[in-house]
Amino acid sequence: MAVVSSSTVVLSAIAGLGVATIAIPAAVGAMGFTGAGITSGSLAAKMMSLAAIANGGKVAAGSVVAVLQSIGAAGLSAAAKTAITAGAALLPAFFR
Repeated sequence: MAVVSSSTVVLSAIAGLGVATIAIPAAVGAMGFTGAGITSGSLAAKMMSLAAIANGGKVAAGSVVAVLQSIGAAGLSAAAKTAITAGAALLPAFFR
């Protein structure tokens, strides 16, 4: 079994978090949540339909569908990017 150094683990985790800032909006877009709205016939459209049916014809603010549409339209918020960056910065403290 190969031994992996803690610095390798930290660098890999930091790289993974960096990729997440790109991969999350891309995955959300692939689901059908886009800057132009929800794509017809997509998974996003199905999710929105179910959410609207469950909430009497409305999609609740702060719901999963609303948050994903926000990410699809504008990408990750500055707060989310800051949280990801802060999480990456704290990783070395866990591997001392």
